[in-house]
Amino acid sequence: MRHILAKRKHPDPTKERHYVTRTGWLRAGVLGANDGIVSISSLIVGVAAGGVTHQNILITGFAGLVAGAMSMAAGEYVSVSSQADSERADLEREAKELAEDPEFELLELAAIYEKRGLDKDLALQVAKQFTEHDALAAHARDELGISDTVKANPIQAAIASALAFTIGGGLPLMAVFLSTDKIIPSTITITILALIALGVMSAETGGAKILRATIRIVLLGSLAMAITIIVGHVFGANF
Repeated sequence: MRHILAKRKHPDPTKERHYVTRTGWLRAGVLGANDGIVSISSLIVGVAAGGVTHQNILITGFAGLVAGAMSMAAGEYVSVSSQADSERADLEREAKELAEDPEFELLELAAIYEKRGLDKDLALQVAKQFTEHDALAAHARDELGISDTVKANPIQAAIASALAFTIGGGLPLMAVFLSTDKIIPSTITITILALIALGVMSAETGGAKILRATIRIVLLGSLAMAITIIVGHVFGANF
């Protein structure tokens, strides 16, 4: 067995493909695109159901697109910044604890590895080696669950969310540009096709099951449009 392992090429972990490295921008991107498609399409069909003019529908849709993109960017930036602040505070507290009581922190790290399956002596040996290499990084990764892979990035999340919202919301708005009549059927058709495409792309990018992701996105988006059509029709008839 040792002879076989000795002949094998040493693996390079940097060349392996893992979906978890995409979670930061993927979550913001999918959320932004889905919100853009559903929000703008629902806004358009809701207003159209109220009986307003084609020009007013366009103005409303465009205003919603701009406002939504800015809102998504600001919301993501604030939300992820709060997460980053919490991570930074935890790291500062951990650095202080390492400076004040390094022996306790070493035993704490060893206990973590022991709970994961290593025997007591090996766990302590591993903890010592990680501590000598980079004690704070070891505690951040194994005690706090913070690593460069999943570390919060506010700017990345804000940009991904705003761009995705703009692209997603631009699709149903394009349907209004291209059709002066039958706006509601055109918007619904474009929206469903866009949601299907989003479900497939997000599943492929994140390594998830395509059918489940697609059905979930399409059903929720269709429900949102149906509700806003009813609301627009009711209010349009009463005003």
